[in-house]
Amino acid sequence: MALPLAFAAAPGPPAAPFAGALRRRGVSRTRRPSRRRGGGGLRLAGVAGVAAGLLAKCPRAQRKGLMLQASNIGEKVVGIDLGTTNSVVAAVEAATPCIIPNSEGERTTPSVVAYTKDGEVLVGTTARRQAALNPLNTFGSVKRYFGRSFAEVEDDVSSMPYHIVDRDGKVRLDCPILGRGLAPEEVSAEVLRKLRRDAASFLNADITKAVITVPAYFDNSQRQATKAAGKLAGLEVLRVCNEPTMAALAYGLDQKAMLFMLVFDLGGGTFDVSVMEAGDGVCEVLATNGDTQLGGDDFDQRVLSWLLQRFQQQHGLDLREDKQALQRLLEASEKAKVELSSLQEVRVSVPFIAADESGPLHVEEVLTRDCFEELCEDLLKRLETPVKQALEDARVKTRALREVVLVGGSTRIPAVQTLARELTDFKPVNSSISPDEVVAIGASVQAAMIAGEVKDIMLIDVTPLTLGVETDGGVFSAVMEKGTAVPWKAKRIFTTSGDAQDAIEVVVLQGERPLAKDNKKLGMFRLDGIPPAPKGVAKIEVSFDIDVEGILTVSAKDWATSQEKTIRIEDSSSLDDAEVQRILDEAEAKWTEDEEAKFQLELRYAASRLLEQTSQNLLELGYKAPADARLALEPKLKEVKVLMEEEETDHFKLMDAVDTLRFELMKLGLRVYGKQVAPDGAPGPAKPRLVGGSAGGGYILQEDEVYDEAADKAESEKWANLRKKAQDMYGRGRKV
Repeated sequence: MALPLAFAAAPGPPAAPFAGALRRRGVSRTRRPSRRRGGGGLRLAGVAGVAAGLLAKCPRAQRKGLMLQASNIGEKVVGIDLGTTNSVVAAVEAATPCIIPNSEGERTTPSVVAYTKDGEVLVGTTARRQAALNPLNTFGSVKRYFGRSFAEVEDDVSSMPYHIVDRDGKVRLDCPILGRGLAPEEVSAEVLRKLRRDAASFLNADITKAVITVPAYFDNSQRQATKAAGKLAGLEVLRVCNEPTMAALAYGLDQKAMLFMLVFDLGGGTFDVSVMEAGDGVCEVLATNGDTQLGGDDFDQRVLSWLLQRFQQQHGLDLREDKQALQRLLEASEKAKVELSSLQEVRVSVPFIAADESGPLHVEEVLTRDCFEELCEDLLKRLETPVKQALEDARVKTRALREVVLVGGSTRIPAVQTLARELTDFKPVNSSISPDEVVAIGASVQAAMIAGEVKDIMLIDVTPLTLGVETDGGVFSAVMEKGTAVPWKAKRIFTTSGDAQDAIEVVVLQGERPLAKDNKKLGMFRLDGIPPAPKGVAKIEVSFDIDVEGILTVSAKDWATSQEKTIRIEDSSSLDDAEVQRILDEAEAKWTEDEEAKFQLELRYAASRLLEQTSQNLLELGYKAPADARLALEPKLKEVKVLMEEEETDHFKLMDAVDTLRFELMKLGLRVYGKQVAPDGAPGPAKPRLVGGSAGGGYILQEDEVYDEAADKAESEKWANLRKKAQDMYGRGRKV
């Protein structure tokens, strides 16, 4: 019978991860590298010239101060920023990172793919140009659907110019010309294929390997989807790297004094924030946060909704069902947003958008910057929480920040820049490298590092959310805390929750809530072949191993048999990423409610274990238990059972009943083994040991056993702590 895991000891903080997992280059730690000089992190030896060199259009001469080794091999490894709206490819050439232009001579390639009736596949600008005439077969912003279920994106269906359909719960992009639904990865693979071809032509080299970047808040399934897109494009994805970290690498900070910096990355479809400490050749990611469903596309959608509403008010026509009109208006909305970055107002003109009995109808509107900011007020508000949370997680005050690095084309929006300054006490903003290109530049350095072309660089990133397992009673037990540096390996010891249990179910979760049901389930597996034994005897070692790409492997091992089961988390819809920030917000907003629920669960669980152990003890004692002692126990047992069955139990009554039952048990033990009870009714110093897992007491020492005073004291303290927690949380008389 497979049951959940149980704690091998009283619940406590997760065990320290294996320090040896990061014992390299003088780094030894239990959480993150020390902030001492030379203590690990992102090591940038002599790269002061990187930022200046990046601004040139792919210079061939080696820049002073950039210690990169030129490659002599015929195969190049490139860095790719696979963006929601635009994608960029870069490589280290002649010891300098540079952007590779596409076949049209552009430094960025629109992440748009179109399928034509002639059987052609158009990618980039050519696909975007014909989108208004072929909206149902032209696909953009598909990165938003990586690793997500249809239920999670259903709200997007009406706002997109193409059809999003449900195929067994998975997202598919309906393509009428091909007569089938396309997976988002399949469409993105076409973008990657073009980047690969253009890079190979420009560099005159084979391109089969790449580093691809993702938002720091992408979960395991979205990272797997990114790798799948690369594989479909004929690329071996050597590593999936976080975008903010790559941006920091691109800047190549070479400060003499340590400083804190904040990377503010707002792209077409995602928002990331990372707080880093840099200086003296070291750059360490301290914390990361973000929103994978917030980006420039959402600002476009606000303008689009405004135009649709204005048109309907003026002409009584709803254009939402006209996909061709929707595509034209979407293009006009994006154009207006871009122009408002430098103008105070723009004219939006879309002629012949529709017709009625009076003749052709046109869209003619004037959109001011103030109106645009008002339309996007809630989106701007959503940018605040990740910034504040990242600073809080990093334990860095805004006054300690030296500068803010802007990444992503959407950071050109004036209101976004103003907000970034306000949230950081108006610290200097650094956007000396193009926000559109900086991530790809960093990815190219990472690619060169893997290929052996770059020396003395070490990248260390962190996990965005806590990882753990479900334990007996529905509790979420953390194994790897939020903010743990990766790569990392951590383990905890659990035990069985039932007698003669020969299997356990390991439910892997991600989130910040104390109860398992409130966190996201990543996966589940079963470990069989556990030798039957009383509950609490078996030792099950659960290990979490997260690699440099943020991809998780979980294993469970039975110490007695060395039986082991491993799962690599690859669920195609493992985390509701649109809700990641909501998860963090809820965890904070519902902290009190969660603590109450957790206390209630702990109390009921402990009481049920005590009842179970009491019944077992009476059975084992048999004739040794005097009849009057058994009779004295029965009403105490019944009282606890009745209180347990009540839907709303007075927790103080329940704890009083438990205390009485435990005392009666102790008196029984003393009578059986000839001990005495002190005159005041308290057990004497020679009292027997009472144990019972994570619950209260219940198991009476046998004659040949030794009294463990420390264990008994811990057991009593456990119940005392429960009582204190109840008093602190509720005061007297509160129901749970």
